[in-house]
Amino acid sequence: MPRPPRCAVALLLLLAGAASGCSSLSFQRKTETSGTFSSSGWAVTMLAVDIPKSALQIARENASDSNLANMQVEKVLIVPDFGGLNWILDIFSIRFARIEGTWGFSGK
Repeated sequence: MPRPPRCAVALLLLLAGAASGCSSLSFQRKTETSGTFSSSGWAVTMLAVDIPKSALQIARENASDSNLANMQVEKVLIVPDFGGLNWILDIFSIRFARIEGTWGFSGK
C-alpha cells in the first residue's frame, strides 16, 4: 500500500488541531448583580464548512454556557469580513468572532 504524501499528513494534523476550536470568555462586574462580558471564538472554514462550527456560534455558545441572567449582546465583530466578497472566504479561511454586551440587572 502506498504511503500518504507528507503534505496530506500535515494538512490532516492541522485540521485536527483546528477542529478543537478556540474560545475565551471574560466578565467585568459593575454591581453585585450586573456587569459586562466579552466572548470570542476561532474557526477554520474549508469549502464552506466551518470546523468545528462557525466562530460566531462558538462565541455565543461560550457566553451562553455561563448561565448568567439577562445577557444582552451589544457588539459583534467578525474578522475577516469582505462584505459582498465573503464567498471567497468560504474556500479556505480562519475566522475570528467576538461578542460583547451586558448581563444581569443594574437595579435602576
